[in-house]
Amino acid sequence: MDDKLKRDIILEHYQNPVNRGFIDNNNYIKVNSRNESCVDNITVGLLLDKGVIIDARFEGEACAICTSATSIMIKTIIGKTIDEAREIIKDFDNMVNEKKYDASKLDELNVYNTIYRQPNRINCALLPFKAVKDILGERE
Repeated sequence: MDDKLKRDIILEHYQNPVNRGFIDNNNYIKVNSRNESCVDNITVGLLLDKGVIIDARFEGEACAICTSATSIMIKTIIGKTIDEAREIIKDFDNMVNEKKYDASKLDELNVYNTIYRQPNRINCALLPFKAVKDILGERE
């Protein structure tokens, strides 16, 4: 994927994020996650049914990287089982930290495959994934 396409995807998800805003449903499991070093402060909510993520939503203020990563993550994990979501989270974390990962599981999340070149942006990209880890009870 060339750099222009990556920028276009990131910009599209920043300007028109998927599932921004919560609906009136108390069944969402919500977790707030914030970045200590910048403005990123988001709440992610998952709606689970029989081990499947049937919906995911978010709200909050965040930079372009965090907002777009949240949007793309949501688009990627909806319809996945909890185990599949865990694998996506693991592969994304590995990718941004220059470790071995399976790019085929990440779909559009591959736009961040060179984010390691900007170490200060890694936390922005990882923030929504940390929230999902909290929801799934796996945060380190």
